[in-house]
Amino acid sequence: MRIVIVGEDAARAAEFDQVLGDFGLDWVIEWLPEVTAVDGDMPAFDVFVCGLTPGPIGGPELLARVAALYPQAVRILLLDQNPDEASVDIAQGLESAHRVLGRPLDPVELVTAVESVVDLRELLDNEVLKRTLGRISSLPPPPRLYLQLTRLLRDPEASNAAIAQALSQDPAIAAKVLRLCNSAYFSGGREISDMRSAVIRLGHQALLRLVLTVEAFGGSGFGTGKLREQVQDRALRASNLARRLLPGPSAELAATASLLAEVGRLLPGVATAEAGDTAAAEGEEAPDFAEAGAYLLGLWGLPMPIVEAVAYQQRPGQMRSGGFWVTGAVHVATALVAGQEPDEAYLRAVGMLDKLPQWRELVEPSLLDDQAA
Repeated sequence: MRIVIVGEDAARAAEFDQVLGDFGLDWVIEWLPEVTAVDGDMPAFDVFVCGLTPGPIGGPELLARVAALYPQAVRILLLDQNPDEASVDIAQGLESAHRVLGRPLDPVELVTAVESVVDLRELLDNEVLKRTLGRISSLPPPPRLYLQLTRLLRDPEASNAAIAQALSQDPAIAAKVLRLCNSAYFSGGREISDMRSAVIRLGHQALLRLVLTVEAFGGSGFGTGKLREQVQDRALRASNLARRLLPGPSAELAATASLLAEVGRLLPGVATAEAGDTAAAEGEEAPDFAEAGAYLLGLWGLPMPIVEAVAYQQRPGQMRSGGFWVTGAVHVATALVAGQEPDEAYLRAVGMLDKLPQWRELVEPSLLDDQAA
């Protein structure tokens, strides 16, 4: 395995080589002071590591280029404990990175991060899962407007008017966004009747999640109406909760991942697999809804931290990488919203168990219960 580290202290090369030797790994690390271009002519590499400002090209842009030209490479973003860069740069870097590690880079953390991404790929490279999803005549399409808005919001000069105009290009989605905007999940006062007001009231990130909600749960034939309502209700509440469990830009990743955590339940042959139909009827163990959902999100091209959090939402302790971060927040949020107990052994291991009572108080009640009453 070949690792490229850009813009970091090459004087530490011997320290990293020693750790690789201790683990019995024959990985090769190349330390580059900077990278002026990323193109298809670069020598092949398996892992790419950089900070936010590794040289003439910013880290987020470097990682995005690596993602486009070397999609199989593990991409790692390094952040200082208190970065001076604008949060928009961090958010853009998070979108293209598989992992975020602190600076100065720790060699053991690097090994763990790389191996955990490899584990995730092996988890989703499941033949039963592929066959089950392959039986579906038409998988839900990628969230087109959400991805378009994500690209638009990467431009720091993007105006609220431009965002509202992009939203208004699809009247059906715009109408559903306005309806949700005025629902109890998001309502903050007077009724909103136009997209620009919705953009101003909600803010960009909440608006993105709203659009994603409409696109992810609005497809015809994508789960029954009642099941969609139940999953969407839990998704919105879990998203609101997860966002409060992590600080900074990571909060938005956790909110988005929680919003999509149960999307696999809506896939034909996966949502009802527990009842023993589809793959199970053929003598195969039916794929887990979390893995099926993560596989779908990978096909949609969503950021790897979101895909990983969805895949490991019910078993965060099985991840190689330690710490709480996005997967931990999704695990807690989805469990509490579903009325289940989070994994206390995992929370104790990552030093977050004492926060559980406080988190329980943040869970919002289901609106479906109010409607039924």
